[in-house]
Amino acid sequence: MHITTTNQPALALGFGNYTCNWGTHFCGLYETEAERDEIIMGFLAHGAQAEDLQCYVPAERTIENFKSVFSKHCPLCEQYLSDSNTMQIHSAKDLYYPDGTFSPWAMEDALNAVFEKSQLHGKRNVRATAEMVWALEAIPGVDHLMAYESRLNYFITGKPWISICLYNVTKFDGKTIMQVLQTHPFTISQGVITANPFFQDPDRWLAKNAPEFLRRDG
Repeated sequence: MHITTTNQPALALGFGNYTCNWGTHFCGLYETEAERDEIIMGFLAHGAQAEDLQCYVPAERTIENFKSVFSKHCPLCEQYLSDSNTMQIHSAKDLYYPDGTFSPWAMEDALNAVFEKSQLHGKRNVRATAEMVWALEAIPGVDHLMAYESRLNYFITGKPWISICLYNVTKFDGKTIMQVLQTHPFTISQGVITANPFFQDPDRWLAKNAPEFLRRDG
């Protein structure tokens, strides 16, 4: 089933027989490891075989556990696990708060660096997915996570990039999940993709909730 998400070319997501378009920002809501892995394993396996650049942040599992499970899910993909030109697996700290503090601005700089490097030899598609439970820790700056999620819509628009932010609804409170819904235009829940009726344009959401992040110099 195709879900039209942008006017960019289509791609197969790798789960649920869904296709969508590049330049899309999803939240994946799940309760069980099986739900989570149905998204992750299919998404990354399909991307590896398509030779997309992939960035993945495990947080409810170790990197070693992911590699073991992924190799069993897609034996043909095992060769890519040690190839950083195809698959980059980061700890949450290394990607989101390498200096000990989370900053939406620093994250945008880091993502821009990844994207610019990926395009050095011509247009290349990028798949990014992360388990967001790391944000439940008392990390300085983590209260700005939703400002980052809202601004991520600016970053992704027009790029050959897909982001799936994975939120365990048994661990995050209802208020946070509502903010997640307000900052992601499409949702994945119980294997179903839908356009999110709670989504708010980042200009509107940031103006109301985090006006200091409306502009780079804000």
